[in-house]
Amino acid sequence: MSRMCELTGKRVLTGNNVSHANNKTRRRFLPNLQEASLMSDILGRTVRIRLSTRALSTIEHKGGLDAFLLGTPTRRLPEEARVLKRQVERIRAAGAAAG
Repeated sequence: MSRMCELTGKRVLTGNNVSHANNKTRRRFLPNLQEASLMSDILGRTVRIRLSTRALSTIEHKGGLDAFLLGTPTRRLPEEARVLKRQVERIRAAGAAAG
């Protein structure tokens, strides 16, 4: 399991620790990833995903998982999120055609 947010694609960054004597040693900046269960109203089930706390607050701001996926361009989503977005769009289109 990689250290990457499944919705935003936020990954590990690298940089340097710089001492007072200007010595540089490599370090890693890890994203704050959490395992979360989010309810999808369109799919009618909960989805367990590993996402950053920043992504979680963005999802709440946009109005839920479905609104976040439908409002985000597909090219900006990682592959796992694209699969989820296609499922949401498929069921939404089927519901619009039936009703």
